Amino acid sequence: MTDKPCRVVLQPSGLTYSAGPGTDLLSAAAGAGIEVPAACRNGVCEICEARLLAGPALNTRNQQHIPVSGRLMLCRTFALGNLELEMTAVMAAGENQPRKFQAKVVDVRSISHDVYRVELQLPRRRELSFHAGQYLSVNLPDSDPCYFSIASSPSCPTIELHIQASPDWLSAQNVIDALTSGRDVTIELPFGKACLAAAPEEPLVLVAAGTGFAQMKSLVDYLRETSYGQPVRLYWGVRRHEDMYLRALAQQWAHEWPQLTFLPVVGDDEDNDWSGHHDQLVRAVLASGMDWQRVRVMASGSPVMVYTLLDALLEAGLPQSAFFSDVLEYAPRD
Repeated sequence: MTDKPCRVVLQPSGLTYSAGPGTDLLSAAAGAGIEVPAACRNGVCEICEARLLAGPALNTRNQQHIPVSGRLMLCRTFALGNLELEMTAVMAAGENQPRKFQAKVVDVRSISHDVYRVELQLPRRRELSFHAGQYLSVNLPDSDPCYFSIASSPSCPTIELHIQASPDWLSAQNVIDALTSGRDVTIELPFGKACLAAAPEEPLVLVAAGTGFAQMKSLVDYLRETSYGQPVRLYWGVRRHEDMYLRALAQQWAHEWPQLTFLPVVGDDEDNDWSGHHDQLVRAVLASGMDWQRVRVMASGSPVMVYTLLDALLEAGLPQSAFFSDVLEYAPRD
């Protein structure tokens, strides 16, 4: 058996992860945050079945080498070298097809002067699969869908949302009114490709403006569950101090998780020009001194903020393929 971690590639999703010596492929996948169908974990149910496309692998039940094109159970297989497997039940980022669900409203509470924390429960939560960083829509009768980032990790039994609903934002206020009515609501999910289907191999820079923090919370919760070992820098930009509605939580992450550095960016209270605050946030990110050739950036905020950040980072040397934001999909530039 090899004494070095082996690289495992799952096809057709293209997801990759490392399997250390003496660790079965199912446990290694779970450690990387990859959701693989499984039940018994002893090779009987055959739910974690895959086909070996390339590489040396060992069946731990009978200690026999598995031939190429042979079937294997991830829970009963060790990697003896780099592997390529076929497992169609595993989805890459952004490939889960949206579905509609009736959700029970468990809790709605104000957590700042204009932000509400919402907790939703689904009657058959196990039927729902999404990736950290994706978003959903709340579909009210006779109204256009309203889209919100999911603030909870995929493993959480409930769905958490952070909804900003100021008095002049009528659509969001209608959603809050519906959620507090006591009736179930229709939601559709998941949406979005700026998400994580597996823990990445490179360091992460997370940049949020306002309630874009909700997406970052989902990512951080997920990465902490996977014991992600790379550095994570979280930038959160707001106009005023009171807009940083979960600052204590972000500070707690930084205290408990050595990988995370939290950098709050607060604009001038007297300056209501959002573009100025975006520039301030971007300057803070650029001042980090990161090697932009070797990181992944995930951004959540308005199109102005996201594209200002993208342009600045591309000029600093970040490959465009390393920048992820749902803004690039729903508000593409001409």
